[in-house]
Amino acid sequence: MLIRKAIPQDAEALKVLYFEHLTRWPPTEEQDMDTWREMLARFEANDLMHLLVAEVDGQVVASVQMAIVENLTHNLRPFAVIENVVTHAEHRNRGYASALLERATEIAKEHRCYKISLETGSNRESTLNFYRKNGFSVDEKHACLKRL
Repeated sequence: MLIRKAIPQDAEALKVLYFEHLTRWPPTEEQDMDTWREMLARFEANDLMHLLVAEVDGQVVASVQMAIVENLTHNLRPFAVIENVVTHAEHRNRGYASALLERATEIAKEHRCYKISLETGSNRESTLNFYRKNGFSVDEKHACLKRL
């Protein structure tokens, strides 16, 4: 398994991964491949944005997105936010998402982050236990969401 930052050439694989295994709505016209490639190029160039992928035998099988947010509290230490933890269904339970979360944690530490926040829309105990197993407290804070 290779863990690396996503690149524009990963656009098609990520689109399949997200729309088959993560989201419940179809892609819109503004989500054409050129737009995906442009966004991935911006992510790749931005040291505060990390779209990580796990690649196995040349195939992207899992992904995690993390943003580093500059901060004026906690002795000016930034924090990290993780979203979109997803693994192809046929590649689950092999440690790929855990390895991605471990790499994301290393990156957050390199940036001197004081915490990592992660939200999940799942209430399944297996999902919550997965995050617990990976060092995340499920009951420590409450997320508040305002959809736009």
